[in-house]
Amino acid sequence: MPYRKLLSADPATNGLLARMEREDYDALMRNAKVVFLKFRMRLVRQGENVDAVYFPLSCMVSLLVTTDGRPQVEVATVGREGVVGASELIQGQGAMGLNLVQLPGYAVRVEARGFRELLDSRPPVQKLIHQHFYALMRQILYGAACNRIHSMEERCARWLLMTHDRAGIDMFPLTQDFLSHMLGVRRATVNLATGMMKKAGFIAYVRGKVRVLDRAGLEATSCACYQAIVAAYDSLLPALPESSAHVADTQSGQAAFLSAISP
Repeated sequence: MPYRKLLSADPATNGLLARMEREDYDALMRNAKVVFLKFRMRLVRQGENVDAVYFPLSCMVSLLVTTDGRPQVEVATVGREGVVGASELIQGQGAMGLNLVQLPGYAVRVEARGFRELLDSRPPVQKLIHQHFYALMRQILYGAACNRIHSMEERCARWLLMTHDRAGIDMFPLTQDFLSHMLGVRRATVNLATGMMKKAGFIAYVRGKVRVLDRAGLEATSCACYQAIVAAYDSLLPALPESSAHVADTQSGQAAFLSAISP
């Protein structure tokens, strides 16, 4: 069976969709479709008008920025906890950076025009998008401070933890070349950091994929920025409802994803 067909495409996987009231969720889904986003697919370039928003289900998107023609650097990631492109639509501005798919998978796509109409008619959805935007800004601020004051081992552990959270499973696609690009450092620098974690038994590499073996070890290696980012999302976004008609168990989807990327 093809890789893409094994990934979860359940809209309930996305945290923002799961937090919406049933009526708002139904209104959004009437103008939406589930799409598969390929690895390194460019959703929108920095400064361009946003033509659609994406609610990741089993994928992760990196926000990359560049100035003066210098190499792009990752400033934030968005996974199944959030949305890509919605805040720019609310503000009527171009994309804050290049939105690049980092983990391939499914997402709910809503055309810009339909999403604007939804925001205008349903204030609770707009409020939820604003709350996510504030959490995203916290992530960007903590990331900027982290890149300045913390070691490569701490930064690398933070990045792996956040990717582990978004993937929802212990193994996900990753190459050291790509990780070095995301962190804005030379591959040799990343090799030293990941080599230490492999030697400690925290992670393992298998055919271009990383497997998290010791989550507690990664958390101990990471700086406090990881927990601060998690706390920011927890404090700024409303709690997930204990029961909802459109929130489903995603364990089967996670198992399918693991089956798809396992050797």
